[in-house]
Amino acid sequence: MDQFSNHPLYGRHNIESVMSSLWQFYKKKFIVLFIISFLVSLLMQYLSLTFNFNELQTITDPQEMIEKFKGLMWPMIGILMINLFFTTVLHYYVIYNPVDSSTTIFNSFYRSLKYVIPYIILIVLFIFLASAAMVLGLLALIIGVFFTMLYVFTLGLFLLPVLMVEGPIIGNAISRSFTLTHRNFWSNLGWVAVFILLVLIISVILSSFVMLPFTGKFLKILTNPGETVNALDFMSNPVYLTLLSIVKALTFPLMPIFASILYFNGKAGEEYNSVAPSGKEDQKVRVEDLYSKPGEDNQPEN
Repeated sequence: MDQFSNHPLYGRHNIESVMSSLWQFYKKKFIVLFIISFLVSLLMQYLSLTFNFNELQTITDPQEMIEKFKGLMWPMIGILMINLFFTTVLHYYVIYNPVDSSTTIFNSFYRSLKYVIPYIILIVLFIFLASAAMVLGLLALIIGVFFTMLYVFTLGLFLLPVLMVEGPIIGNAISRSFTLTHRNFWSNLGWVAVFILLVLIISVILSSFVMLPFTGKFLKILTNPGETVNALDFMSNPVYLTLLSIVKALTFPLMPIFASILYFNGKAGEEYNSVAPSGKEDQKVRVEDLYSKPGEDNQPEN
């Protein structure tokens, strides 16, 4: 862990230092993170155009709709895999670039490959975990579901940092994610809730600006619902896709940075707790210190 003790995100944090570290790192690495995120977002937007969702609105036969969804399943899984790969690349760059001058966004593509398969397996496992947890959460209605989603999302944030710093071992990644999540449990959940809320607010505000040039389309949908399919044609407009990619590129790098802060905060806390007891032991007053030791001259000097 000595390699990462000088990482700018490493250390014990509070909510103020979390946001400060997030902003400072984001600002310092903005150009690289934004460019790669923009290209990825643009690629994902154009790949999504291969799905003709408008056609689904014209299908009335349930069996036919199920068959149509089956045909879309593998392409959608492929897009998800691409997204997970680029997420892994950004995590690797955020974690290793500050402590290894040879790490660039370009070599991060192949250096991060060994973490992709374990990460995909972990995501699949966590999807099943989230599904089971949400069923249990339904018993407590809305609050239970929200808490469950927040808890599972917090666990998931630790996965890639653990894989990359402590080794691509799936079992260790799962156990360490639980351990680090439950260390400062309520602080972690609180920080994640604030982070999610912040990203949502930023995304909504930026998306509203993106939609300004297409306000007329939405008014057309409101006044004539029957024209919904035709009115939504703007979603394949290159200008709209570019603007939407810019918005996503502004927020996409935030998660790898925040996940690294969470991990390094937990790791720093572990190291502090392992060292702190020895320091406290030295400060304890022993019984024998209250009495004179044999051979000591306790007589005052004349």
